[in-house]
Amino acid sequence: MCGRYHLNDETARQIETLIRQADEKLRRESAAALLRISETDVYPSDEAPILLPADGRITCAWLRWGFPLQPDQGKGLVFNARCESAAQKPLFRDGIRHRRIVVPAAAFYEWDRAKAKYTFRKENGGVLFLAGCCRQYKDGEHFVILTTEANGSMKPVHDRMPLVLSDTEAVDWILDAGRTDSLLRQVPPPLERSTEYEQMRFF
Repeated sequence: MCGRYHLNDETARQIETLIRQADEKLRRESAAALLRISETDVYPSDEAPILLPADGRITCAWLRWGFPLQPDQGKGLVFNARCESAAQKPLFRDGIRHRRIVVPAAAFYEWDRAKAKYTFRKENGGVLFLAGCCRQYKDGEHFVILTTEANGSMKPVHDRMPLVLSDTEAVDWILDAGRTDSLLRQVPPPLERSTEYEQMRFF
């Protein structure tokens, strides 16, 4: 699961690094999107900055988190998709094939069965790149975050976690359709896990 994540100034700086090679028009559009980023937690149904393809390059835009199940009634929201089955499910299939995106995050949160809250970050700092896909609705594009089986960092807390990609894998996920299947099978790297009372590293 991934039901909440965090943004900060470092998120904006790392996004800028990934999109630096975009053409002038895309850089201007992305710069405007980056200016909106502030220190905040992002919840399902919120708008958030997303990395997505544009003319064979990567740009940044703000999309809404979650696919509405009943768009005309504003009811129900799917905000995660399972890596193992997303490519076969009608709700996600087209996005996996043609509209893969990356969700940048400073950290994300998960709760264990006792409702204790844990924060997960990239080891040695930096931004997490979470794989996702998007879909068009009447009010614009919405995105979901892909989840996979928990790695050693997550297993003590939950059996699922976001599909976390390296910087290079993030670019390939967005732009290289030939790597889609292999990246869906990726095991996320070790993460730093912490609560208010402890901080643990996994190697």
